[in-house]
Amino acid sequence: MASISYSPAAFDGTSASDLLRSSSSSVTGIPLKTLGKVRFVVKRRDVIVAAKMRKMKKHEYPWPADPHPNVKGGVLTHLSHFKPLKEKQKPVTLDFEKPLVDLEKKIVDVRKMANETGLDFSDQIISLENKYQQALKELYLHLTPIQRVNIARHPNRPTFLDHVFNITDKFVELHGDRAGYDDPAIVTGIGTIDGRRYMFIGQQKGRNTKENIQRNFGMPTPHGYRKALRMMYYADHHGFPIVTFIDTPGAYADLKSEELGQGEAIAHNLRTMFGLKVPIVSIVIGEGGSGGALAIGCANKLLMLENAVFYVASPEACAAILWKSAKASPKAAEKLRITAQELCKLQICDGIIPEPPGGAHAGATWTSQEIKAAINETMDELTAMDTEELLKHRMHKFRKLGGFQEGVPIDPKKKVNMKKKEEQTVPRSSKAELEGEIEKLKQQILKAKESSTKPPEVALKNMIEKLKEEAYHEYSEAIRAMGLKDRLEMLREEVSKVNSKDRLMNPVLMDKIEKLKHELNQSLSAAPNYTILKYKLDMLKEVSTAKSLSKAATMKQEVSKKLSEIMGRPEIKEKLEALEAEVQSSGSSSFIDLDEGVKDKILKLKSEIELEMISALESLSLEVVVVESNANPASLSVFKNNVDNLNEEINKTIEEVVNSSELKNMMELLKLEKAKAEAGNVESESKIEALHQQIKQRISEVISSSELKEKHQELKAEISEAIQSSGGANGSLQKETKHAEPMLEMNFA
Repeated sequence: MASISYSPAAFDGTSASDLLRSSSSSVTGIPLKTLGKVRFVVKRRDVIVAAKMRKMKKHEYPWPADPHPNVKGGVLTHLSHFKPLKEKQKPVTLDFEKPLVDLEKKIVDVRKMANETGLDFSDQIISLENKYQQALKELYLHLTPIQRVNIARHPNRPTFLDHVFNITDKFVELHGDRAGYDDPAIVTGIGTIDGRRYMFIGQQKGRNTKENIQRNFGMPTPHGYRKALRMMYYADHHGFPIVTFIDTPGAYADLKSEELGQGEAIAHNLRTMFGLKVPIVSIVIGEGGSGGALAIGCANKLLMLENAVFYVASPEACAAILWKSAKASPKAAEKLRITAQELCKLQICDGIIPEPPGGAHAGATWTSQEIKAAINETMDELTAMDTEELLKHRMHKFRKLGGFQEGVPIDPKKKVNMKKKEEQTVPRSSKAELEGEIEKLKQQILKAKESSTKPPEVALKNMIEKLKEEAYHEYSEAIRAMGLKDRLEMLREEVSKVNSKDRLMNPVLMDKIEKLKHELNQSLSAAPNYTILKYKLDMLKEVSTAKSLSKAATMKQEVSKKLSEIMGRPEIKEKLEALEAEVQSSGSSSFIDLDEGVKDKILKLKSEIELEMISALESLSLEVVVVESNANPASLSVFKNNVDNLNEEINKTIEEVVNSSELKNMMELLKLEKAKAEAGNVESESKIEALHQQIKQRISEVISSSELKEKHQELKAEISEAIQSSGGANGSLQKETKHAEPMLEMNFA
């Protein structure tokens, strides 16, 4: 505390002229002549003026008192207030990650048990860890947009300065906009990566509550954008390439910021960045919100971390505007297309930087090295351009966004996701035209049969595709006429959502589908185009049958050709002729009367021809099953009724299983996956195979039930006894006969 005391009594007896002479400064505003005439009357009153000086904590800035010479990056790193946290950040589990917590708890419990008991649980721990890693990988491979938003906002996610200190050899932070104060929400500085010097500009969030308040939660004020602008001019003047890191929910929108020209500061940055003559790379490391992100994002290349998001409005704000509730934010996030993957398809983002499973916070150093590699690769490409080319490249990147050109064919990948126009009319063939085309096709099939040539498979395939398309459009017209189109679209959307999450359909959704299907079938006959629809469906059925018959005929021709080739081989012909000569010379009238040597030769040639035929049939993608039976059919006719009854019971059981809700769900899911596979989805093939196995296993379990199995075993024993007794009577049957278990082959095409 320092005190300054003033007392008028100290000046008693002193004239005004003495006071003026003793003063080191003159009095302004009053002439000395006038002042001399004024009589000073001093009242006796004690006045004390006190000034208290607050004791401030000494800050180590810009230089510490004793800088260590071996600090990584040199003593200049002390210019930044960013220091390692004294306390480790607490782990935060997101809602969709909660299933993994149970696995983590199990691993911890097993390790604790191993430490307490001294037993070896290494195999169990490795198994649980592998299971955890697989579950984590599966979870992060199928993230929804709102889940990626939550990861981008994760409180432990690495910040701009975390990445900068991980990737730079040296870094010096620069402060201030030279017009106001130093906004801590935007950090700027010069750093080097592998000997190259860059200007780094980024939005900085806090790593805890205290830092977030200090950094204003990464929301810059106009002073922050003007600081960034000053550093851009500085980098442009000295020829430093610029790397910006975007991580902000948006610019700070308080009254003071608006008064200080928030919009003008952002607009000035946008205009300036398009004219800078140095390469600019922007990286979205978290969330990039609205103009606050774009103010440092007008770059030659925009890269995004795998779980980063970039949006004009947050999902919560969009949901509040469109659906009047922030609870619709998952739907808004999906419709906005704000993820890195979607923005790459729209050509807004130029590349995706991978993150480890679990997000960037699960491996901050690894993520930083991926960012470093991406910066080096991108800068190699941009620094090879001259100034004019660089400016054109930046301008063209933004000019092409949202543009379209009339008369240019649409990319098939884009065309799939485009909504068809309501007024779009599809040309449909009339009944007379279809009859003429089908008649021509029939004539071609007849000619092929007469000349023993291949049926017109291409023509049949084209006709089937045409009829399918025609029938689809007729169905669409009928559904529109019956007023069921909106319900159908809503159901399709619900089914697609369920299918995207790889789950079985909800029974309620299945009931909706069945109800709509029943209603459609009931009212379809009242549709105005029902007659032509029925005709096209009948024609489609007829042509499909013709195609299957032609395929069978073609296969028959190919099989006959293969068998003729085998029997026509010179070596087989010679063997057959030699055997015929031996049989004729022996004079035997039956196979039993022949000599053992001749019998062996005949059986050997027979097996040789059979092997040749099997390989020939397998080359045609045919499955060959060799069935050997020595039983006398007449002796087994008694059991025909029992076999028929058992088959009927098995078929009835199978029908009940197939009509069950569980199997129906599986079949519907299988159809959807097949449709996906036809559209080119590679992942659907493994899902189709898994569903096939599940359906077959379910049916096999029902068929192998104890009751059916007992009946089958009893019937099998009876037939075996009959065969054995028949074999003992005439010696023509073998005592051991193998019976195949009942097999079921289902086709879901």
